[in-house]
Amino acid sequence: MAGRLIRAGLLLLPTMLWAAEAEPAPAEIHAKVPGDGQVTLRVAFRRGVQVKGAKLPKHFLRSRPGADWTSYDELTAEGKRWALGALFPEDEWRKDEVRHHVRWPELESVWMLATLFTGHGQNCDQLQEANPKNPEKLHKGDVWHIARTLLSVDLGGSVRGIVDRSQPEDDLDDEAKVAAYRKLLSFEEDKDGKVAVYRIRKGEALYSSVVMRYTDRVDPKEVNDLALELAKRSGIADVRAIQRGQLIRIPVKYLADPFQPEGTQALEEEREVREEVRRTPRIDAGLRLKGVRIVLDAGHGGVDPGARANGVWESDFVYDISMRIRRILEQDTDAQVSTTIRYPAFGFKVREEIAVPTKLAEILTTPPFANDGENPNAVSVHLRWVLANDLFASFEKKGDIQKTLFISLHADALHPTARGTMVYVPGAAAVPASFALPASRTMHVAETRSAHVRFSARERLQGEARSRLFAEALLKALKGGNVPVHGNRPIRNIIHRAGKSFVPAVIRYSSASTKILVEVANLTNEEDAESLKDPDFRERYAEALVKGIRAYYGK
Repeated sequence: MAGRLIRAGLLLLPTMLWAAEAEPAPAEIHAKVPGDGQVTLRVAFRRGVQVKGAKLPKHFLRSRPGADWTSYDELTAEGKRWALGALFPEDEWRKDEVRHHVRWPELESVWMLATLFTGHGQNCDQLQEANPKNPEKLHKGDVWHIARTLLSVDLGGSVRGIVDRSQPEDDLDDEAKVAAYRKLLSFEEDKDGKVAVYRIRKGEALYSSVVMRYTDRVDPKEVNDLALELAKRSGIADVRAIQRGQLIRIPVKYLADPFQPEGTQALEEEREVREEVRRTPRIDAGLRLKGVRIVLDAGHGGVDPGARANGVWESDFVYDISMRIRRILEQDTDAQVSTTIRYPAFGFKVREEIAVPTKLAEILTTPPFANDGENPNAVSVHLRWVLANDLFASFEKKGDIQKTLFISLHADALHPTARGTMVYVPGAAAVPASFALPASRTMHVAETRSAHVRFSARERLQGEARSRLFAEALLKALKGGNVPVHGNRPIRNIIHRAGKSFVPAVIRYSSASTKILVEVANLTNEEDAESLKDPDFRERYAEALVKGIRAYYGK
């Protein structure tokens, strides 16, 4: 299972390559409106449907028209229906459904279709589930079925805003939530082997409520592929026909460790960690964080902008959040703060506007090393933890090693229905007893002396336990700051991608008492992407994260 895959040596986080892409030009048409007038409509990349509002009939508008383009959500129900008919004349408006024919595949997306037809992009998982044979990358002529029950009220359906997917477990802490999810499973064996059986509840989708919850898969393609496999295993001929109470059979080989059958090693290791969390004492440093040593690591940078979607790339935005966190900690606390990476063009300053990827970033070793990416063959992916460990080693000589904290900040590109922050902690089973980075990989920096780590079984267990405690404090602070947090299981001790399960090197080999990797947001979710563009959100995120640190080190 997950534990066995980790032990097989599948350890490092693969980079998500970025390439500059030209934004496609909007598609524009002219259409008649009542009174024989004509107006211009357009479909714009990431901005959806827009209309030249000045000549629109008053009953097509919710408010007075602006001087330029009017957005789709500013139209009345009658105006929306007219706009869709004008833009997509091949669409079939039937009694029980709308059949949408993709006209501009380079501009349309599943999120946009959900926004136009259901009232909110966050309903895209229901739309995807209703069209299982359609790929998320749209092609001209693809037909998407939008059932009447999924249409917005404005279009004659019953949906108002986001389809309610709330469940009783939503407000529980991580351990209670996972335990509650486990109780919803039963185990049996069919002709193809052992399976966990789950019964779909009202408002749930196969993608988010089963695949992303009960397995470690969050990658868009992997989520879609496994959803279709589970549907087939469960005897579901048409994913659009899934109803409340439908039984879903999940082969145990896909289950995450907390949901493995009784008697398995993976489940025993999970329970051992949970017990360690319960008996781990809190560390008091007060609101001023006296005696706390913090190292911040902003992922990617320079030649490696990281994940990219919806006009946002990972590196600069998480770097800016890191700089805001640094500023707040230095101004308002007594904590000793360092960062692993610096953008020479900006230093440690925060930015209001981030226009293009920064071309140069350097790891702050002695001497500095130009960041060369975060794939398994990159040097800098290891120099980050080598540098951090060297800083912690110097601190340990005069401080309390239990007050050391390492935070690596990232932004992910997951299935677009996932929104908000996820936190990864180092699974105890994945941390080696010892590891030495070959001299050829350290580039002869002065910090090479910290390129060898040793962990006792107790230290590995404590590392995951303390990191889970901090992750809980952080997520609570984010929620309190009105920052979205990933649904289902926002704290995980493993990443699964491309058929591999692993823990990122930066926390796997970290000597800090507490270490986490934070996926601030999901760039493929349009709302998350828009949030990251907003400097006010980045400031609010930094403030909430500092509150989480204070809560963790509080009485």
